Amino acid sequence: MRLLAEGLSARRGEDLIFNDISFALGAGEALVVTGPNGSGKSTLLRVLAGLLMAEKGRLKLENGPPEIRHPSELSHYLGHRNAMKRELTVAENLSFWKNFMGDSPGGSGRNLVEAVEAVGLRGIAHLPFGYLSAGQQRRMAMAKLIVAYRPIWILDEPTAALDAGADKLFAGLVNAHLDTGGIVIAATHQPLGLERARQLQMTGFVGIDGGLWHDA
Repeated sequence: MRLLAEGLSARRGEDLIFNDISFALGAGEALVVTGPNGSGKSTLLRVLAGLLMAEKGRLKLENGPPEIRHPSELSHYLGHRNAMKRELTVAENLSFWKNFMGDSPGGSGRNLVEAVEAVGLRGIAHLPFGYLSAGQQRRMAMAKLIVAYRPIWILDEPTAALDAGADKLFAGLVNAHLDTGGIVIAATHQPLGLERARQLQMTGFVGIDGGLWHDA
C-alpha cells in the first residue's frame, strides 16, 4: 500500500497556508513534518486525516483495500488534545475508541490490558482519566493507536508533555508499527527517534515556497 499526496494546498480564512505539497509513502515509511509555528503543519495533518478540505490537490491510496474510499478511513489521528473524557475511566475511554474506530482490513488491535501495558501504565486503567498527570494522559492517548488497528498514523506533536523515558517508549511503538508495514506522518518540534523517517519542512505562508521534500 502507498499513500500519495499530490499538489495539496490549503487555506485558513483568506490566507493560503501551503501550496503544492506532494509526497509518497509506502508500507514501513515515516514522514516527519517540521517548521515554525504557523507554517501549516497542523493544517496539513488535518487535511491528511480528512478533517479539512484541501483547496487543491488530492490524496489517494495505491494498492489499498478496494472498499476504502479515502485514506482517512485507514487512519488514526492524534492531535494536540487527547480526545478522552476526564470523567470516564481509562478503560472506559479506551473501550469507546476501540469500538468506535474498529479494525481496518488486514489487522487487529490489542486488548485494553495489553495496550495499557504497552504505554507503561499497568494497573491504573480503573482510574478516571482526569486523575492522571499530563504525561500519563498523553501516554494513554497513545494507547488509542493500538487498541484499534489502523495502518496510517497521523500524529500532531505526539510527544508533548512526555519525559525522556516516555519519548523512548513512544519511539518504540512507532518503530514497531513501521516494522509491521504501517505508515506514519508526524508533525513535531522535537526529535522523535524514528529510524526510517523522511522530512517535510514547512516554510509558512506561501508565495515564496510551499514546502521542501527531502530525505532526512
